[in-house]
Amino acid sequence: MTATAEVDNKASLAPGTEVKTHLVDFARELGFDSCRVAACSPPAHTSEFGDWLKEGAHGEMEYMARGEEKRRDPQRILSGAKSVVVLALNYFQGERAAAETAAVTTSGRIARYAWGDDYHDVIAAKLDKIDIFLREFGGQQKCYVDTGPVLERDHAALAGIGWHGKSTMLIDEKLGTWFFLAEILTTLELPQDEPTRDRCGTCERCINACPTGAITAPHKLDARRCISYLTIELKSSIPLEFRPLIGDRIFGCDDCLDACPWNRFAQVSHETAFAARRSTTAFALRDYLALNETDFRNLFRNSPIKRIKRRGFLRNVCVALGNVGTEEDLPALELAASDQEPLIAEHAVWAIGQIRQRLAGEKKTR
Repeated sequence: MTATAEVDNKASLAPGTEVKTHLVDFARELGFDSCRVAACSPPAHTSEFGDWLKEGAHGEMEYMARGEEKRRDPQRILSGAKSVVVLALNYFQGERAAAETAAVTTSGRIARYAWGDDYHDVIAAKLDKIDIFLREFGGQQKCYVDTGPVLERDHAALAGIGWHGKSTMLIDEKLGTWFFLAEILTTLELPQDEPTRDRCGTCERCINACPTGAITAPHKLDARRCISYLTIELKSSIPLEFRPLIGDRIFGCDDCLDACPWNRFAQVSHETAFAARRSTTAFALRDYLALNETDFRNLFRNSPIKRIKRRGFLRNVCVALGNVGTEEDLPALELAASDQEPLIAEHAVWAIGQIRQRLAGEKKTR
């Protein structure tokens, strides 16, 4: 039998229900915590997404606008797609790991998802295997992990992976908020799962926890105010009004996620690739400033932090030192103030001014 005939035979013998059963089992084998299916239909919040773009709330994330039509209609991504397979992968490292990180008082805070290896690479390798698996049943696929023009949380909510939290993040009753999403658009018609009901009730802890007021209303986020946007997506100078509110955060922010009471059920991830590295949890802030381009690339090899490059990361470090630094940090900042990268130099000068202002205030109160 030829390879083509074998695929055709497999596809004809396996109804959608059987394919889905094998798919869910295979996804579990690969380490995914959840694998569910939604119809490949226009997302529920395309109108709200369009309004969000018109308001400019996406900031400098121009790729959001460029892919608007595809985000509105997944058929523009894969013509003939019938199903969206949505997968969730837990990355929670536990409260003990978080406590150990917090104990290093001179280190900056990095969002939990970036403590270990780059999730794009980790998950993409798993999606490739599922793609090959579905091809055996005659399916054509498009796979994405936070990289394609897909309103992933709408598809995930429709598939029942979780529900839309008021922070705009998805919440799962077992995983809490600590999970990555990935999507596979496929031409295979697979049985759909039921959505889960919204269980937030009157709770608004995530809204109240946001340091910058970025969650402007339930289910509405102004990215321009979000610390994750300011420290990752924003490529230029961080606006002065937000710098003090960033505190010691140097890559992302978990405050709205941490605040969610559903996290009390979260279990530690079995994916070892997401385990914390010393470079993300035990480095003194000022030591980062000594990194040259080569050092930076070596330190953050296979880390999501590498995507903002040295200029963006050291910009963030300077802001954090401006907020929590001491007199001992001034020599490192003075060197950074003469860095050849203007973005780093500008934020180092600001940080020096902030520390000196604090020191002057302390002398007056003695």
